[in-house]
Amino acid sequence: MKKPLVGILMGSDSDLPVMRKAAEVLKEMGVACEMDICSAHRLPDKTAEYARSARERGIEVLIAGAGMAAHLAGVIASHTTLPVIGVPLASGAIGGVDALYSTVQMPPGIPVATVAVDGSKNAAYLACSILSIKHPEIAQRLEDFRQKTRKSLLAKSESLQKQLKKEQ
Repeated sequence: MKKPLVGILMGSDSDLPVMRKAAEVLKEMGVACEMDICSAHRLPDKTAEYARSARERGIEVLIAGAGMAAHLAGVIASHTTLPVIGVPLASGAIGGVDALYSTVQMPPGIPVATVAVDGSKNAAYLACSILSIKHPEIAQRLEDFRQKTRKSLLAKSESLQKQLKKEQ
C-alpha cells in the first residue's frame, strides 16, 4: 500500500459517514490517506501530536471535519504549517452554520481552507489540487476526472435539449 499523503481527522466517530466520502474520493483519485479521531476539546494532546508529527510521517495535506464549535481544523493548523482543509459538519441546533463560522473565521497567520457544510468530497478534491503541484500523476487524474465530468454534463445537456424539442 502506498504511503498516505492525506490525513483525514474527525472529532467523533459520528462524523465518519460524512468524512468517509473524502476517503472515497481520494481512493478514486489514487491518493492514499489515513483516518483518525482527534478532538480539539476531548483529545487535545493527541490532536496536537498528530498535527506536529504529520509532516514527518509523509502527510502533505490535512482534512479536518467537526461540528458545532468546530475548532478541530484550527487547532490542527496551529500545530503545523501543512495545508489544512476544514469541513464544517451539520449538527446541533443550527445545522452546521456554527461549525461553518468556527472553521472559516481563523485569525491571521493560522489559515484553514474551508469547504461547504458536509463538503468532505470537495475537501478531497481540493487536497488533490494541492497535491497536484508536486505530484504530476495526481494532476493528470484530476484533469481526467474533470474531463469526464464535462463530457457527462454535455451529454446530459444534449439529451435535455432533444427531450425539450420533442415536447414542443
